Amino acid sequence: MRPIPLTWLYVPGDRPDVVAKALVAGADVVVVDLEDAVAPARKEYARAATAELLAEPPPPPGAAGPARPSVQVRVNALGTPLSDADLKAIAPLPGLAGLRLPKVTSPAEVIRAAERAAPHDGGAPALHALLESALGIERAHAIATAHPALRGVSIGEADLRADLGVREDAGLDWARSRVIVAARAAALPAPPQSVHPDIRDTDGLAASCAHGRTLGFLGRAAIHPRQLPVIERAYLPTAREIEQAEAVLKAAASEEGALALPDGRFVDRAVVEQARRTLALAGTGP
Repeated sequence: MRPIPLTWLYVPGDRPDVVAKALVAGADVVVVDLEDAVAPARKEYARAATAELLAEPPPPPGAAGPARPSVQVRVNALGTPLSDADLKAIAPLPGLAGLRLPKVTSPAEVIRAAERAAPHDGGAPALHALLESALGIERAHAIATAHPALRGVSIGEADLRADLGVREDAGLDWARSRVIVAARAAALPAPPQSVHPDIRDTDGLAASCAHGRTLGFLGRAAIHPRQLPVIERAYLPTAREIEQAEAVLKAAASEEGALALPDGRFVDRAVVEQARRTLALAGTGP
């Protein structure tokens, strides 16, 4: 498995057959959705099917057969009987890698979810807050620092777009940047992009990923396996970027302090750290 995840594949929790296919589709993380993708009448079935899936721990590294991706679960809206039942049933299971909390608007919601998700013999599983409203965006940093179990924040753009009344994609860039800055200020990983809703529009997906990368996103959520290779190509370092990063680290190893490379690039501590991140993402770092 990749050391730094780039792809999160969402699948409906009431479709075990689809979940089984998603587990071998090549995503770094499979997100079993108990919220928007599941009709109200099938919520209990989705929860039970997901609990059955996660009842056993994942195979250990090096085990025979293909590696299984991490499995996270997006629970229902916080503060509802559905989410309480989801947290009680899913949080203690050994196959769970994390919980995705939808429509978070305050630090208190994260704290309550962490308390309800914590089993009696340990702490809460990894939590990931989805910011999907103007209020959630305004409180991004407070949410990002709400609880030690919180391991990431990201945007749910469909709901945010509706809340803001945004028609053009560029109208979301300020909110995107705010969440990226909040995540990094809280020492959390750079967020993944929200889903691209048109699974046939691979050119549009690639262009959107390229733009997201310039903003500071890292990876992207997907709703169909055909989107995965497009996201990977957009976010994996290019051969040229890897070559440049290797040159930076080689120069830094031979001389301390700031220096200039033969091609004119100035190298200091920040440039060295960026080079290390590039090689780590490529899987070739030290």
